[in-house]
Amino acid sequence: ADSAWLVAALLALILQTLEGLARDGIDPQMVEAAVNTIEFRLREQNTGSAPRGLWLMINALITWLHDRDPFAILAFAAPLEAIKGRLATGERYFENLIRRYLLDNSHRTTILLQPDPELGQREAAAEQARLDAARAAMGPAEIQAVVENTRELKRLQETPDSPEALATIPTLTPADLDRQNKTIPLEVDEEAGSRVLYHDLFTNGIIYLDVGLNLHMLPPEFLPYVKLFGRALLEMGTEQEDFVKLSQRIGRQTGGIVTSSFTSVVPGDPTSAAWLFLRGKATPEHAADLPAILRDVLLTVHFDDHARFRQIVLEAKARAEAGIIPSGHAVVDTRLRARFNESDWADEQMSGISYLFFLRDLAMKVDREWPVVLSNLEVIRRLLVNRAAMICNVTADAGDWAQFRPQLNRFLAELPTAPVTLSPWTPQFDRAFEGLTIPANVNYVGKGADLYQLGYRYHGSTSVITKYLRTTWLWEKVRMQGGAYGSFCSFDRQSGVLSFLSYRDPNLRGTLDVYDQAGRFLRAADLSETEVTRAIIGAIGDLDAYRLPDAKGYTSMVRYLVGDTDEARQQMRDEILATQAGDFHAFADWLEQVREQGQVVVLGGQSAIEALNAEHPGPLKTVRVL
Repeated sequence: ADSAWLVAALLALILQTLEGLARDGIDPQMVEAAVNTIEFRLREQNTGSAPRGLWLMINALITWLHDRDPFAILAFAAPLEAIKGRLATGERYFENLIRRYLLDNSHRTTILLQPDPELGQREAAAEQARLDAARAAMGPAEIQAVVENTRELKRLQETPDSPEALATIPTLTPADLDRQNKTIPLEVDEEAGSRVLYHDLFTNGIIYLDVGLNLHMLPPEFLPYVKLFGRALLEMGTEQEDFVKLSQRIGRQTGGIVTSSFTSVVPGDPTSAAWLFLRGKATPEHAADLPAILRDVLLTVHFDDHARFRQIVLEAKARAEAGIIPSGHAVVDTRLRARFNESDWADEQMSGISYLFFLRDLAMKVDREWPVVLSNLEVIRRLLVNRAAMICNVTADAGDWAQFRPQLNRFLAELPTAPVTLSPWTPQFDRAFEGLTIPANVNYVGKGADLYQLGYRYHGSTSVITKYLRTTWLWEKVRMQGGAYGSFCSFDRQSGVLSFLSYRDPNLRGTLDVYDQAGRFLRAADLSETEVTRAIIGAIGDLDAYRLPDAKGYTSMVRYLVGDTDEARQQMRDEILATQAGDFHAFADWLEQVREQGQVVVLGGQSAIEALNAEHPGPLKTVRVL
């Protein structure tokens, strides 16, 4: 009955809202923002790490598969201009679409999804009953055939492919690989007392601007606020406009503004790199609008809208909880790495399990102690918005940069400046093995160690070896034979942390055993030249990942912030290309160190973690997450 009432209320609200839009019209600024946002997205064609040409081909299939013009969906300019022309005449274009296709359309379906906590048990019982019935109907010969088939499947899984079979797969050769890294142009300068990095790249007429706020200006207790502070800057409104009007202004005048955080170990420096970035983009015609918006959100945003900030906190809490199971391997990796260095500890405070616990507590404090929460937000703004401690990163071609540079200077000159006093962070690293419990039948298993603390000195062959482990030992043992959906081995060149991870894994103890046997596997591996070459090619593929201009500019800035020079990266490439079988065997000793001294963090069901706790040599501290 409650569900029926809720469905009826939601349907009434939806139809009432649509009717109001169709009758009274849509805010013209909202329409302008929507049209500009779509047009910017279509013209930019920012496909992230996916090659743009491949993405365009896939998009062409949308019409091509239905025997229509494959270029129709790519030729967006004419249809978009037609829509803009109709809007310019005052036509109620979108209102008419709402009326025709949503309100006057009687072909409507309502689907209600309701959670059923006993569904998994019923499905498991039904499956067991089906199997029992099938077995009861079999004769001895049929049962024996199933046993033999299972043995054969296991044999096939455990038997490596023959060299002849592997030779049939087309592959690159070392001669196909570039010997030199592709560098990204970088100029380091200063504007109004702030560091400015500039990358002269062809961007198809788009200016990309990243404004970085140094998080080391904050005392450590403010770190969990960072993501909420970033959202509040863009979602709470300013002195001149509420958050709806601000969102419309961003949509009308830019290609979007987002916030992101970045942390990393800086080799040779006890202080990590930790930044909050506001990342925006605009066309040259709106080059002045982008810094003007950033100026307003940094200086005049109103944090005192209690209801709006409360909504942001509750949304963040819901997203964090909803993301635990789908991204369990990332949760474990963040929690695991937080045990080894300041950078990863700070990242866990801002995005990991500690952050989730903070959000749950803040959801209550935002009502009970709102003046304190508001004061914290104001203190964070005062400490972070200091142009002497900021960095700006610009990616554009030379002509657009010459036009944009004076506007960037005026933006920075309006920001406050003060002596830069970095706040010391003294994280307390938890060394107890952890079992994070969730209501799930799958697990996420992590084990790792800081190899630099154990004495390892970086060599580029590590990228080749970890790639080989992922595609051979872990793939075969954790995924194919163990039944996990995924398995990973990664090494952070900046921090020295090596971690093993699994994704949606039915096992715990078995997977940890596989990790612990990785060193023995490498030491005994009889690697042919072909296998080594294949692993080298994979590592170079990761090194030469596809990047669009905005990603190139951001990547160059990150390298600058952590001191990752072109010379160091070229040495890494040289070492990758020179990797030999002996490097694999030598690295086995360091995997043995991970086996003996590595830290363990697992995320999974309560019963599975209790069973592991009973048999694991180092008892797990159980922490309930969901």
